[in-house]
Amino acid sequence: MCFHVVAWWEKLGHLISCLPDQPNFRHGHSSGSERLAKGDVYMYCIDDRCYRRGESDLQTLKERGLKLYACAYGAHRRNYPLSDKATFRGIDRGE
Repeated sequence: MCFHVVAWWEKLGHLISCLPDQPNFRHGHSSGSERLAKGDVYMYCIDDRCYRRGESDLQTLKERGLKLYACAYGAHRRNYPLSDKATFRGIDRGE
């Protein structure tokens, strides 16, 4: 049997709520891009506008292994169709 122990520094998670033309989005994108070679990268766009406007950049990272999540609630409110380009999720409030 072979086990692989994953150290915490082999995973990176980003929670993004800004639009792609803002510096924080670009920083999250570039740091995620750099870290993909070293381990798992998870990105959750909490506002569907950041996902929709940055979709082409995010899809490039997804093709390289990014685990991409987008806000299902925001997409529903704005009548944005859900697709397999991201995993659309929301916060489960236990109701």
